[in-house]
Amino acid sequence: MKLIIAIIQPSRLEAVKSALTEVEVFRLTVMDCQGFGRQKGQTEVYRGHEFTVNLLRKVQLQIAVNDDFVQPTVDAILRSARTGEKGAIGDGKIFILPMDECIRIRTGERGPEAI
Repeated sequence: MKLIIAIIQPSRLEAVKSALTEVEVFRLTVMDCQGFGRQKGQTEVYRGHEFTVNLLRKVQLQIAVNDDFVQPTVDAILRSARTGEKGAIGDGKIFILPMDECIRIRTGERGPEAI
């Protein structure tokens, strides 16, 4: 079992959800978050004053999958979260973490069956 954490641009969320549905991944958690990477924020003008926005809005997806679904899930996110053909700075990151245990609260099921 793995926990896939993907940080993507908010504008790509619907495309990623559709791509995940195509590969039969239906369970995910979505959280709004802020951060920056290589782009290091951006400069904006508000009421004639220039200021730097250090944290950019992103969306974080958390997806628990069985081992057989790791590669299809990652491929779906890569395909749908990338902007343009070659992508752009700020498209996001994917982290894959081992998941020791999963427990379904309703039934008490454990392990891969609980996902």
